[in-house]
Amino acid sequence: MAKYRKKPVTIEAFRFYVENMPDWFMDAVTNNTVVLKQCDYKRYSIDEAYCEIETLEGIHRCNGGDYVIRGVKGELYPCKPDIFEMTYEKVVEE
Repeated sequence: MAKYRKKPVTIEAFRFYVENMPDWFMDAVTNNTVVLKQCDYKRYSIDEAYCEIETLEGIHRCNGGDYVIRGVKGELYPCKPDIFEMTYEKVVEE
């Protein structure tokens, strides 16, 4: 059986409910591709906050602390921190 390696691709990502939400994520909230749930920082903890992201495979839940990835075609999807850290490394811009 043949083996394949993922091509190196640069993506944008942030940790939901931990880091500031970027404009591209807020645009997705505005057009209802993302629905925020229990996301009032004064009222809900990171363990309670989540959002629902409309992906190519259907609706996926993204919990507080998970990564939200913006793919090469602008698609959004959630990723658990352990998988993200095994798969991606931070790009150092010059």
